[in-house]
Amino acid sequence: MAASLLALAVALLVGAGFGGVDRGAAAPVEAEGGEVTYGSVIKLMHEKTKHRLHSHDVPYGSGSGQQSVTGFPEGDDSNSYWIIKPTPDSSSKQGDAIETGSIIKLQHMRTRRWLHSHLHASPLSGNLEVSCFGGDELSDTGDYWRLEIEGSGKVWKRDQKVRLRHVDTGGYLHSHNKKYNRLGGGQQEVCGVREKRAENIWLAAEGVYLPVNGSK
Repeated sequence: MAASLLALAVALLVGAGFGGVDRGAAAPVEAEGGEVTYGSVIKLMHEKTKHRLHSHDVPYGSGSGQQSVTGFPEGDDSNSYWIIKPTPDSSSKQGDAIETGSIIKLQHMRTRRWLHSHLHASPLSGNLEVSCFGGDELSDTGDYWRLEIEGSGKVWKRDQKVRLRHVDTGGYLHSHNKKYNRLGGGQQEVCGVREKRAENIWLAAEGVYLPVNGSK
């Protein structure tokens, strides 16, 4: 199972929408404390609850009606993988390190939709709804997230605490132990909150991490 997912991830990386991708550069690398790079396929772990940022082809029953995003308690679910991409106006390339302050996009690997937010109310807490929207040929600024590294770090690494702040609404990607009754497996709400709180800290967890450009 792990090997098949790894092969799928590498195939997606090669065709992930970056121009001039070198197949040799798409070799997967996993390293504790290593740098997180554009093109990597990762899971984001909520520090407080240890749930992974998750999505699936299930729409919200309220708000936007777009594809729902939750926190998932198990680390081995393939619906928790996200591809890190730069914005279209960025000069960043696959394999580039990601600095604090960078604006990034997260594409859900399974459904190809983008992590998104807007002013609709989230279902359980009434905060900002976080959904998945669009696809390979459809995206807007509601898919833009600014990386904020906690502490003095300048470049995103796997062992660093980070926040993701939504560019359009100013809401931080947030989760808490409010659980959905209609979704199995103990899934909890993911939403946007404009205040900095302990519950909007995330860490890069499992994944396929591309080597930094120029590294051997």
